[in-house]
Amino acid sequence: MTALGRYAEVRKIPGLTSLLVTGVVARLGSGMTPLALLLLVERATGRYAYASLAVGVYALAGVSISPMIGRIADRLGPSPVLLGTAVAHAMALAGLVVTAQRAGALPLICTTAAAVGATYPPLTAVIRGACNRLTGPRTGWERMRGTVLAADTALYEVVFVIGPLLVGVFGVIATPAAAIIAAAGVTLAGTTLVAFGAAMRAQRPHASRVRTSGLGPLRVPGFTVLLGCVGALGAGFGAVSVAVPAYAAEYSGRDSAGLAGLLLAVWGLGSAVGGLWYGAWPPRSPLHRQLAWLLGCVALSLAVLAVAPGPAALGIALVLGGGVIAPCLTVYISLVGRMTPTDMLTEAHTWIATVPVAANSVGGAVAGTLVDEPGGVPWAFVMAGTIVAVAAMTAAWPTGPITRADTKAEETTPAEADGDATCPTA
Repeated sequence: MTALGRYAEVRKIPGLTSLLVTGVVARLGSGMTPLALLLLVERATGRYAYASLAVGVYALAGVSISPMIGRIADRLGPSPVLLGTAVAHAMALAGLVVTAQRAGALPLICTTAAAVGATYPPLTAVIRGACNRLTGPRTGWERMRGTVLAADTALYEVVFVIGPLLVGVFGVIATPAAAIIAAAGVTLAGTTLVAFGAAMRAQRPHASRVRTSGLGPLRVPGFTVLLGCVGALGAGFGAVSVAVPAYAAEYSGRDSAGLAGLLLAVWGLGSAVGGLWYGAWPPRSPLHRQLAWLLGCVALSLAVLAVAPGPAALGIALVLGGGVIAPCLTVYISLVGRMTPTDMLTEAHTWIATVPVAANSVGGAVAGTLVDEPGGVPWAFVMAGTIVAVAAMTAAWPTGPITRADTKAEETTPAEADGDATCPTA
């Protein structure tokens, strides 16, 4: 089947096209909020370290609460959970704009940022869960799962192209606060569309299923190690997300929002193109091997940013390096679907979606302290590459938990491999 043929086939899956399109709109705020928050707090305090702290609190609050929200969505169905959190998130973002106007209000800003992170709708988790279910065993679309997940990942990367660009535009013609308000609006409107879509309304908890309790998917063999690798990837991205605006500031001074947004956007553009390529021509090697190689390529692409001599060279390196990001994301999302029982799939995807965000905040906070020092920007890029390199070596471990879990899934029946296997819950 040709590349166009595979993507044309994806469009025939009932309810999938509208889910993917509205999912892009709904998640656009997630591509805007971190950079807008960073710029908002940096403008209010004059310090990237303080701004990184606020972004870190925002992310850590999300990872603390989102798995519980994901478990609730598994039990009640996704639509009511999406609607409730969307309203609360919009209110929290509005409160963040108000608190940022007060001089010396860093503790209050961080508190409000925590509320923003804690109320973010579990969009990525429920969309990926729906993609797994729409291509699950006995649906007739099992063979298209890899392409569907690659399509969603590539479209999600569009969020990180358009989002930073919009923040950059708001930074030039208005203020970071305006970007925060815009993020609130698109998240509320887009999440409402997703919640009322056919794919979400048709998703109901199965009465005969055993409800997840205790540690849930954290007890699935190989899952926590995979989660650690994904977290390392998030930490590396967080460091780059702080180092790039600092790099732009060195060349453009205080009016660097436009350049920072453009650089982060081309990074996402490279990733989106790489994701579409991967979906059209997916490799045949085992997923755990693909993960190890792709993590290694990401590590190299981040470290090489340290030697970029100027914004143009940095932009080219970001585009080229971004090409391996979406394929890497697609592979670990596919591994989650293979490892995890259907009963806890939304919660598992919530962990996979939120842990990188929390790790992103840690990487960003450390990078913030580095870039505040003279000559610290290149070291932030080196740190990012080193963290992801450790994850690559972990994934490459021949007898490690990820390899064992993927090999076992390959040896099971198709139903079990796609997430219908039984697994004890805590």
